[in-house]
Amino acid sequence: MVLRETVCLRQLSGGDHSEEVRYGRFLGNEAVTVENVIAGWSEQTRLAVEGRHVLALQDTSEIKFATTPDNRRDLGKVKKGNCWGMLLHPMLAVDAEDGTCLGLVGGRIWTRGDDELPPHAARPLSEKESRRWVETAEAAKPVLVGASMVTFIGDRESDFFAMWALVPEGNYHLVSRVMHDHGLIGGGTLRQAVQEVAFCDTQIIELRERVDRPPRQAKLQLRFGEAVIRKSKNLCKAGLPKSIKLRWVEVVEQAPPEGVEPLHWLILTTHDVTSIAKAWRIVAWYKQRWVIEQFFRTLKSQGLKIEDSQLQSAARLEKLLAIAAKAAVIIIQLVQARNGRNDQSAGLVFTPNEIDTLAALEKRFKGKTRLQTNPHPKNSLAWAAWIIAKLGGWNGYASSKPPGPITFFNGLTYFRAVADGWALRDVYMP
Repeated sequence: MVLRETVCLRQLSGGDHSEEVRYGRFLGNEAVTVENVIAGWSEQTRLAVEGRHVLALQDTSEIKFATTPDNRRDLGKVKKGNCWGMLLHPMLAVDAEDGTCLGLVGGRIWTRGDDELPPHAARPLSEKESRRWVETAEAAKPVLVGASMVTFIGDRESDFFAMWALVPEGNYHLVSRVMHDHGLIGGGTLRQAVQEVAFCDTQIIELRERVDRPPRQAKLQLRFGEAVIRKSKNLCKAGLPKSIKLRWVEVVEQAPPEGVEPLHWLILTTHDVTSIAKAWRIVAWYKQRWVIEQFFRTLKSQGLKIEDSQLQSAARLEKLLAIAAKAAVIIIQLVQARNGRNDQSAGLVFTPNEIDTLAALEKRFKGKTRLQTNPHPKNSLAWAAWIIAKLGGWNGYASSKPPGPITFFNGLTYFRAVADGWALRDVYMP
């Protein structure tokens, strides 16, 4: 998938019908389960997080597939209207210091059923889709145990009392954008309390490109404080505390460009926020949610195009989606590695034999000047990305544009052919 930038079985097989049939049989094999594929997501991530402060980003994306009234492909409803598909809820590990994508941690893939459900407030957490936020975070803890600190980061859907009560502990913290106007111990609500605090600082921050927004700068005003959140009276889960003390940070864009919706984030966290610098740090960490948005874009419209798959059963589509999620992360890691700003190992993406192949190929590109020599530590992911980019036609000069996805695609295409031949030396050479 990484090599061909597609999930289409025909294209993955390179036109070889028997290979296409093998891929189909693999996805149809009952011994191949979505749960086991997801369990394999974190094999390399577990090592990559060692000693780091990890931002564990989680979010949900609706994966829509084309259907007809006569053939829903066993898919469930997503969104409103005539949309059918499944839901993907992954967790990505990102280095808090430099934004490096360390890999997938875990997650869940599911297809909604047709059963009528009781009202949301009347159901226990175990019967709500929102349990995915808590369950994914809890399942991630054994994977992230080697990290020096973990901050789970979620968007507004993760802002509910049980999440705050159950997930944080020790070095496991939580950052979430506020959706609900929580009641406070002593009366009033969170938003009312925030309005009583004066803004204390202003900064200009860079906003990355999103599907619905080009990149731009935003001048933000900041204020922060503390609040004791009261448990809702209709919350039926037993064993939860009556209240939780949290810190809040709010940033507001007072003068956005004409026709642009102003940025406004009200963020809750379990982290200590006792200074302006610490408040801006929370904002910076929350900004890293952009990485998981990039992941979804790579998986869908601007990358692997998972929603174009023509597989006819939801069971096979779920397995394909689980595999494609891993491929999407590898693509992000390669693109990130091109600048050499992180110390990830090439082993996150390449096998030991492939790393040997890269080392042999590197000799071809050793130029006469320092500028034409691979500047990155050997066996690092940046070192591997430099070689792949050169194979794809990048000239390596500082005046040239950084290698993009097309260059990496061309380089990987060449590399895979060479790697296959290099592996045969142990079979056919005396």
